[in-house]
Amino acid sequence: MTDQAIRQDLDADGILLLTIDCPGLSMNVINADLSRDLAAAVERIKTDAAVKGAVLTSGKPSGFVAGADLKGMNFQGDAAAAAKNSGKSKMAVLFEGVSGLQNLLRSLETAGKPVAVALNGLALGGGLEIALACHYRVAADNPRIVFGLPEVLVGLFPGAGGTQRLPRIMGVQPALMYLLQGKNMSPQEALGFGVVQEVAPAAEIVDRAKAWVKANPTKFTQPWDEKSFKFPGGAGATNPNFAQTFIGGNAMAHKQSNGNMNQIKAILSVVYEGAQLPFDTALRLESKYFAKVVADPQSSNMIRSLFVSKQAAEKGARRPKNVPPMKTKKVGMLGAGLMGAGIAMVSAQAGIDVVLLDRDQAAADKGKQYTADRLAKRRTSPEKTAEVLGRIHATTDYADLKGCDLIIEAVFETREIKADVTRATEAVVGADTIFGSNTSTLPITGLAEAWSKPENFIGIHFFSPVEKMPLVEIIVGKKTGPEAIAKALDYVAQIKKTPIVVNDSRGFYTSRCFGTFVQEGLAMLGEGVTPALIENVAKQMGMPVGPLAVNDEVGLDLSYKVGQQTKKDLGDAYKPGPGEAVIEKMMELGRHGRKNGKGFYAYPEDGSPKHLWPELSANFPVSAEQPTPADVKERLLYRQLVETARCFAEGVLETPEDGDLGAIFGWGFMPQSGGPFSAMDTIGLPTVVQNLDRLTQTYGERFAPPQLLRDMAEKDESFYGNAAKKAA
Repeated sequence: MTDQAIRQDLDADGILLLTIDCPGLSMNVINADLSRDLAAAVERIKTDAAVKGAVLTSGKPSGFVAGADLKGMNFQGDAAAAAKNSGKSKMAVLFEGVSGLQNLLRSLETAGKPVAVALNGLALGGGLEIALACHYRVAADNPRIVFGLPEVLVGLFPGAGGTQRLPRIMGVQPALMYLLQGKNMSPQEALGFGVVQEVAPAAEIVDRAKAWVKANPTKFTQPWDEKSFKFPGGAGATNPNFAQTFIGGNAMAHKQSNGNMNQIKAILSVVYEGAQLPFDTALRLESKYFAKVVADPQSSNMIRSLFVSKQAAEKGARRPKNVPPMKTKKVGMLGAGLMGAGIAMVSAQAGIDVVLLDRDQAAADKGKQYTADRLAKRRTSPEKTAEVLGRIHATTDYADLKGCDLIIEAVFETREIKADVTRATEAVVGADTIFGSNTSTLPITGLAEAWSKPENFIGIHFFSPVEKMPLVEIIVGKKTGPEAIAKALDYVAQIKKTPIVVNDSRGFYTSRCFGTFVQEGLAMLGEGVTPALIENVAKQMGMPVGPLAVNDEVGLDLSYKVGQQTKKDLGDAYKPGPGEAVIEKMMELGRHGRKNGKGFYAYPEDGSPKHLWPELSANFPVSAEQPTPADVKERLLYRQLVETARCFAEGVLETPEDGDLGAIFGWGFMPQSGGPFSAMDTIGLPTVVQNLDRLTQTYGERFAPPQLLRDMAEKDESFYGNAAKKAA
């Protein structure tokens, strides 16, 4: 059988070795082939008298099983089709569908024979759930191996028994930490929690697992199936530790998610209720909650953006075809400020040599010290620290750039200064070298005029702080060539970031659309809306911080300078933004944001938490009549939605996938929505246009939908529906 996912080998002791090796894949995943073969193996364990027990392991060096094949899953579509054919309700079909693997694993652990698992590598999601259904677990002694249930990070939760087995193994409180945060554990941590019973050298794990099966022919009952079973740490509504765990857990979970994540609420509910039920009833409860979560578009939107699209982008979905690999060996970093220092750090950590150049040696050295300080904070070993710092050469001499195969510029956001450093660099490295600008707003096509081969000039836009932010926005100028695109994407892959590719425009995609969120917040402040209402609603809707707080972080002076440069570039065509007067007023007051300890927030010198500046209301009087939270949310949301739609209509964005990835990972747009394009598709474009027209009448042309959006709404189309048709 060419698509065999599990090899079966019965040894002389009657132990059936089941080796998972999904054909054609670098990593084992739970797909139709694996599920079919596992079902056949379970049936053989139950019915073949020659089989005394079984051991599961992996035939791939990459690990055991990485979880379910989320790319191939279409819960809602499959359920709708099956419901139509069967006459059952969609929810009934969903419940039956999501119970499949769960029922299979329950059959495995109740087959009446001992089953062990030899974990040679990572076991995540459904992979760990398979392992938890075995009676004995042996892990390879390798600190790089991880075990975990990360489904919460993509809008799901473990649906094959993980929410019930993990708490019964390690206790409710520690299990919730892993279930709610998607954290991983090492083999030694897993041993301490009882998630595995043995850690052994990798070459011995299969033999150790077989030895246990041979020595324990009657140990085929799980602890939770014993009448005497009790939860580690206790459980039940009358148990004080159990009650306190959920009182605190609910509060902390709500603080982190603002009640926006369906899967988080479901995890808390299913663990709380399931811990007080017989195990088989608890499993059915898990399937009920899982079906409810996947029936909501939130889960499919999150899976698509946070998993499928993200993986595709990182694997080079937008990389030009037929361009050979262009690995970066030595990068020239122009500018050693906050951005340049961060780029230098991630490059050096990736094994790339860095020439870090600034106007004076003190500034260049300070940029290098940034890496030293961050590594010290992480408690990196002295040897590793020395290795990374050894790759960074701080200098003021352009001649030191010779030999660099990629240049990245991150100097002041003024066209003249950027042009000067660009020309000085070309004089040393030559125009055949790829030059990337980290500008956040200035059009790449114009900046490329300072490089004699504009086909080798591209935008490589990082986000601050570079070492923490996962996104890099690649901006293609009008003359940028395929080699420059390939070089930029290959470099981003080397430093393990997530790229999106957009076309040139002022502010590109992320800065342009993120700016609308900030500007709308400033506009409301100028209109007399209470600052706390603006900030709190923004966080409640799923934004990481409010528009006033994030403007403080970026710097009000930077916002002012960008506005002045834009005004200069556009001349008579310039139209003042609704929040421009607020920024100008703050500049007059000398309030530049966190950098000088004075912005929309006050930053006490004693280190106590920041708070909204008490005199804001004196400078921006609060109106007697305030909008509802729903009104504030609508303005903040739709101002971002319409701008992302304009970027698509203007060709700045070519795919909704880039738009959703850029929004979530670039400026923190409501991750529960899957991104602005997923949000618009879910709301329905006719409703989106109707709401935008109403907002336009009330607040002005900044809410006016582009013609493309109107045309799509009239045809009842969707962004992802059209993308699928185009791909087909």
